[in-house]
Order: sequence, then structure tokens, then C-alpha cells
Amino acid sequence: MNKELIINKRAELFEKRNQVISLPPEKALDVILNDPHPMPLVHSFPEEDFYFLIHEIGLKDSVCLLSLASNRQWDYILDIEAWEKDRVEIKSITRWLDLLHNADPDRLTRWLLDQHLEFFEFYLSKSIQVIIREHDQDPSDFGSDFFTYDGMFYVRFIDYLHDIKSDENDDEYQNKILSIFLKHLADYDHVTYQKILLETGTVIAAESEEEAYRLRNFRLAEKGFLPFDEAVGIYQPLKSKQLEKHNAKVIADKTDVEEFIHLPLYPSGMLKEENFFTGALRLIQTENILHQIQAEFAGMCNQIIAADQKKIRGRESLKNIVKKACGYISIGLERLTLKDKKSDTNLNIVRSSELIQSFPLSHIFRVGYGLALELKWNADKWRKTSWFAKQKLPLSFWSEELLGVLGGLLIKKPLFYDNYKNGVLYREFCLLDEIKQTEKTLDEIIAFDNLLSLMDIRIAPFSDSFLTYKNLVLTLWARDYLGLPKDPVGVKEEGLKKVVPLALDEFKQFYEKLWSENNRPHTSTSMKKSFLEWLSSTTGLTPYEISFELGETLENLFNEIENEYGKILEKDLDPRYINLFLVKN
Repeated sequence: MNKELIINKRAELFEKRNQVISLPPEKALDVILNDPHPMPLVHSFPEEDFYFLIHEIGLKDSVCLLSLASNRQWDYILDIEAWEKDRVEIKSITRWLDLLHNADPDRLTRWLLDQHLEFFEFYLSKSIQVIIREHDQDPSDFGSDFFTYDGMFYVRFIDYLHDIKSDENDDEYQNKILSIFLKHLADYDHVTYQKILLETGTVIAAESEEEAYRLRNFRLAEKGFLPFDEAVGIYQPLKSKQLEKHNAKVIADKTDVEEFIHLPLYPSGMLKEENFFTGALRLIQTENILHQIQAEFAGMCNQIIAADQKKIRGRESLKNIVKKACGYISIGLERLTLKDKKSDTNLNIVRSSELIQSFPLSHIFRVGYGLALELKWNADKWRKTSWFAKQKLPLSFWSEELLGVLGGLLIKKPLFYDNYKNGVLYREFCLLDEIKQTEKTLDEIIAFDNLLSLMDIRIAPFSDSFLTYKNLVLTLWARDYLGLPKDPVGVKEEGLKKVVPLALDEFKQFYEKLWSENNRPHTSTSMKKSFLEWLSSTTGLTPYEISFELGETLENLFNEIENEYGKILEKDLDPRYINLFLVKN
């Protein structure tokens, strides 16, 4: 068969595979099985794509595909499924032993004996106990738990789940699958069966597990699944100036046909977002370069999966990883190209296309992720010395929206507070504008915290109402405006000053003055001025300084008052539904 024909056949397989991946799972299965040559088509799937495909179709329905799969695809499944971090997952091995035995029992036996013998013996050492009967021993001496296929080697199943919580049927399932496989192994090659049982008792578990883990990491590293301590390097922040000092990556002039045939299609096929990264990819016209960048992107997604220590089995889970990778690359590109607000977006997309061909995608990702990480560090640093923390107040003090932003920054890996605008409460940052928006909110929180620290307020435990920064400062202002006790926060208790809510009659007096006489539901301009002057006299800052730092925040506070209470008359006020002021029930 000449080279040109081989290239055409492989290109044809590539197109078929591309079509299969784009179909719903049930149709994809039909297309593969109805193909005149289904085995070459299945073998053409990169191990990652095949793994996602069988999970989407359903493992029980994919037994026929497992029988067609290559040994490399089986190896990949074992490497992903048999481990929980750096420990062997016995329960998962049993499940896959069952599936692969149903797919092709003889091939499974050959595969284990030829390629994974030491790992299989380690698995058996965790699952069975073996006794060799001496010629003068009575089998009844071993107990009813032991069974034998040859009268010499007696086997008993170990309760492998004794140290973890599990379903009561797990042990029964384990024992059933093992007994079926051991019987098949004994029938397949009895001498080998006896040899394996004999060697099972000599396995040094710690050494065998460590060696299996080393070999597994070696195989997966080729696909970007680095060991955890190396994979987390993807989250090491990188400044834009530092990126320029790194050596540019090398783009090969030509890509071997074999390489692009085995290019994983799932990650690149999920790049549906409109951002700097996808825009830059569309500008690349050279197929060879595009394939290399897609392969690099797939490897980077695998590194993120390894760093997050997640098992990604379905399309939706993978889509979240792809969005994360794509989002932070896009943020990195924005940061590297947007020098000023007047920059032309089209020119920046062109520049982005040059950047992804010049620098590793992982480095650009680190530039973008570094911006989010810097926000987290700023939030952590502020919290340690903040007035809010010294008062031992809960995060709910900052009300729902500000609390949401803080909550996303104070966790181990920062997230953007989306508040269900796209169906989720938190998600990864996708745009530079989201970084800037979060930074603005954090600055607002810090500025308000600084303002409160200048008011010499110490809060005692407070349980009468839900305390927030809004109702705290508005209540203090209302008490001062009404000429209530000069101490703006009321009575001292055990050295702390306790916030005193307003009585309903007191609040009604203040409420009447709050509104503009001729333009209700708008608040009075004089009341806004009074509030600003009160803040100035209490904190020692000038009105200009307060307005410069918190002008928009305070304006939004009065807008919220207007939206909440603008249409409510004094006689209809009910303390149960007043949240922006502290009012006694």
C-alpha cells in the first residue's frame, strides 16, 4: 500500500471520527457499529476521546466498543479509573474487570498477563487469601470460606472494604467478579493460574503500588497528565513582563499525518466562546499550525485536570475544564494586548493570534490566572487586618452581593461571583472585564471597611436583627439625626458598645424627613447632604475624600432605599420587613 493511499485512509478516518464526536451518544454508537470497518475507526480515537465517548454512551452499552478498542485505549482507561490520587482504587478495578471480561474474556486475560501482571498480582493480594494444601492436610481444616479449582490452591475472598463505608452488596459483587475471572484464568492456562496465586502471597504491597504509580504517571505524562506536584505549576502566576523573557515556542513546519490523526477532538470542539483566544484561532489559516495549537490546548486541559485532581468522565465536566482553560488564556491575551482603552479590538485579536503562535498556551494561561490570584491575595491580606475581622463579624455583614464577591475570593482557588446570571452561583473568570469588576467591588469593600474603622465602633454580639454594613451605618446616622443619645451606638456592655435599634415611632419620625417633598419616591437632597456631613464629622474625613472613595457606593445605597421603601407610607411600615435600618419589632 503506497504512502498516498495510507494518508488518504487516515484522513478519511479522521473525518469519520470528527463526525462521530459531533453526534448524540446513541447515534454515535450506531454509526461506529454500522461502519464497514469499525475496528480501525475505534482505534483512530485518541485515548482521551474514546474514554469520553464510552462514558457518554454508557459503560454497559459500550461493551461492544470495548471489545474493538486497542490495548493503548484499555491502558488509558486503567490508568484513569484504577487510581484515587496516588492510591489504587480496588472497587473501580473490579468494575472495569467485569466490563472488560464481558467485552472479551480471552483478550483480557492475555492483556493482564502480558502487560499488567505485577499490577494484577497486587490487586489480587488486596482481594484474596491463598493457602496451598499439603498432601496430608484435610480441606475442612481451612474453613467453609475457602474454595478450590484444583484441590491444591485454596482461595478465600478478603473483605476489602472493611475500612471504608460502602454498600453491603459491594463485597458480593467483588467476590462474584473475581470468582468468574479466576475460573476463566484456571481454564485458560492452569499452570499460569497456579503461578499467579503462588506469587500473590509474596507481593510487597507498598513497593508494588509505588512502582505501578510511577509507570502510570509516565504513560499519562505524554498526554499532559503530570503528577500533581508538577501539574499545579499551571496555577503559578506569571507577569506579562516575565512572559516576554521566556523563549518563544517552536512551531514545526510540517505535522506528521499520524500526529494530527490522533489529535484529541473533544477539547477543541468545545471552544464555542467568543473571546480573544477563539478569535485568534480563527485567524490561523495554516492547518499544520492550527493542529499543533489544538494538540497543545488539549494537553494543557489534561494538565488542569491533573492539577485539580478530578476524574472527568462526561462532556459537561470536560466542558467546564475547557471553559476554564479558554477563559484564562483569553484574559491573559487581553492583558498582553490591551495597552489602553482606545486600542482597536481587531488589531488586538491579530496580536493575540501572533502571541499564541509565539508563546506556550500554559504561560498565557498563567498570566490570566495570575490576575485572579492577585485579587485573592489582596482580599486575604485585607481581611487579616480589617476592622470587620477585628469585630469578629461574619461575612454576611457585607450583604448578599458583596458577600458573594468576597466568598469567591477567599476560597483556595478564586472564582467569579455570577449570581446565577448564567445558571451558576460561582464560575471561573472568563473576561478581563470580570476581573476588573471584581477588583472594583473589592476596593469598595475595603474603602467602606476603612471608613468604619475611623468611626471608632466596636460591635458586641448582636442577635436582635440581621446586621449588615448598610443597616449599621444608616441606623447610626438616623439616631444622630433624631438627636437620640449622643453615644451613636448606644449603651456599653462589658466594655463593648452595643448597637441600639430604633423604636418604630423613632424610625417613623426619621422616615418622614427622608423623602423629597415634591418628588417622592426620591430621597431628599438635604438628607443626602446630612448623611455625608455626618460621615465627615464622625470619621474626620472631608466630604470630598468620602465622595471620591465611596461616592458611587453611597449613591447606590440611597437608590436601594428608594427602591425598597419609596412607595410605602409611614402608617404601613412593619419592622419585620425593614432590612436597611435596625428597627425593634
